[in-house]
Amino acid sequence: MWGSQLDGALDFTGKVVLVTGGVSGIGAGISTRFLQAGATVVACSRRAPAELPRHGERTVDYLSGDVRQAAECRSLIERVVAKHGRLDALINNAGGSAEVPSADADPALTEKIIQLNLTAPFFMSQAAYQVMHQQPTGGSIVNISSVSAVRASPWSAAYGAAKAGLVNLTESLAMEWGPKNIRVNALIVGLVATPNSLTHYGGSEGVARIGEMLPLRRMGEPQDVADACLFLCSPLAAYVSGAQLAVHGGGEKPIFLDLARRS
Repeated sequence: MWGSQLDGALDFTGKVVLVTGGVSGIGAGISTRFLQAGATVVACSRRAPAELPRHGERTVDYLSGDVRQAAECRSLIERVVAKHGRLDALINNAGGSAEVPSADADPALTEKIIQLNLTAPFFMSQAAYQVMHQQPTGGSIVNISSVSAVRASPWSAAYGAAKAGLVNLTESLAMEWGPKNIRVNALIVGLVATPNSLTHYGGSEGVARIGEMLPLRRMGEPQDVADACLFLCSPLAAYVSGAQLAVHGGGEKPIFLDLARRS
């Protein structure tokens, strides 16, 4: 019995997966991992990249769209279904924020940060629901949140607040949509090494120093986040909904521990 449940559990052949912001950084890693698992992957972003994520001879199906706009979210989902006939999983990955001192944060920028990190996943999930609840197999939605949602987020307060809201949204949608066989989960993502993080943290030496402070002695890789998405969208997570799965290598060590040892 156990063998039959595990056979092909991570085979996504015939499944259609949409990844927002799925052409760079963590999103590209997620798109590539689902391609490796056999899925038809659709990735969207506001601007097309120079090169699309690929695995062997297969590449993602790219769509342009601004997920901060509800009408564009509906259009994205409609285009996916018109071409591929279904939608099995939505990964709400698009997000991010520049560092902004809270006292001087521009109101327009603050609104854009909240739109991208909270409102956009809500709009995308609403649009996906219209398809998934009509499918006998339902669907799976994974929201990419952040450790900033569960700890202080200085110089990115709007981002942290939006990601915290995304966790609450995840739990609410999971409860509302569970009867329709739609599972909704969130990843609490920690520090991940991407081309952007190399610049942000001062190059490879800075990334190495940060990695040393983490329990697993390295920063995360996009594939670490991608593998968690793969699990949550698979039959192995059939009874997992409304969950917060931490992908942060054990968490950030409190600074007071080092300060106390120095005294």
